[in-house]
Amino acid sequence: MRFFIQKERLVQSVQDVMKAVTSRTTIPILTGIKIVASSEGVTLTGSDSDISIESFIPKEEDGDELVDIKEQGGIVLQAKFFNEIVRKLPEDDVEIKVENHLQTIIRSGNAEFNLNGLDVEEYPLLPQIEEENVFSIPTDILKTFIRQTVFAVSTSETRPVLTGVNWKIENGELLCVATDSHRLALRKGIIQIDPSSQYNVVIPGKSLNELYKILEDTNEPVQIVITNNQILFKTKHLLFFSRLLDGNYPDTSRLIPTDSKTEVILNTKDFLQAIDRASLLARENRNNVVKLSTLEDNYIEISSNTPEVGKVVEKVKSVQITGEELKISFSPKYMMDALKALEGTEITINFTGAMRPFVIRSVDDDSILQLILPVRTY
Repeated sequence: MRFFIQKERLVQSVQDVMKAVTSRTTIPILTGIKIVASSEGVTLTGSDSDISIESFIPKEEDGDELVDIKEQGGIVLQAKFFNEIVRKLPEDDVEIKVENHLQTIIRSGNAEFNLNGLDVEEYPLLPQIEEENVFSIPTDILKTFIRQTVFAVSTSETRPVLTGVNWKIENGELLCVATDSHRLALRKGIIQIDPSSQYNVVIPGKSLNELYKILEDTNEPVQIVITNNQILFKTKHLLFFSRLLDGNYPDTSRLIPTDSKTEVILNTKDFLQAIDRASLLARENRNNVVKLSTLEDNYIEISSNTPEVGKVVEKVKSVQITGEELKISFSPKYMMDALKALEGTEITINFTGAMRPFVIRSVDDDSILQLILPVRTY
């Protein structure tokens, strides 16, 4: 194998596939990146068995030559070293050449590296997915769906299914739900799909986080294929495979209260900043909680008290308060995560009592909902 390639594109592709490579694997060859040069261009692959990422660099794009293939072939190179090497090469043009016994030469300018490679035939094959039921979502919308839900997945392996985001598709609508049993994030929206198509799958939060980092901020469509145990996200030059989590996701719809005893409408930014300030002392508190109380004249009080450090009290003017008086405690981190996920300048919080879950929505967008369980302190 021998080819010349633009350094910038090579670096980008290596960084993308590196997101699937881990040093903690029982299959040694998966600590490497698979590189294949064909008549069409160069394909790089990284995998940890759960996630597999394939990045393709075509011979030319928009009239610009990216790759010059001199000899087709393949090699697997240690990802850790290959990544560091290509990033630090001196020139824009890079030559990669495989000689006898899998010796691989990487040249750029006056720099030359010699790496020991592994046989490309020993690298596991990517999942074979029948692309029959393909649907697509614009990249920016997909990223929004991920950003507004994935933070709420569980980090505990005691219930593995909660470490993923539940994607439910029916009647042309995608419903994404994540919960760690202390909070819940929900986002829904209409997508371009056959209305008769139905899916109910759980995608690992780790996979969605890595996908989010790789996807560019464009409105280009991402093609999606779902099978029994795999999901494939496909863009112009990228394939992103992830295994799906086993098990039935709990029915979260019954967790969301339908009634409300107290409703508070607040400016999102003002409220977020007040919670942020209160959390400065709450971090030293064993319970790490912030308290919210409703006051007269449409004010709420945000407070936190840590005996060894001190306390903070702040009044925040609300747009409107209706219903019963309320005192409630909650995790400031959960509240800040929820507020950052919501869009719009104003939010509505509906409370059903001091020890019942409360729901936060954007005033002008009912496609997203955040739910938080309070903490018992009163």
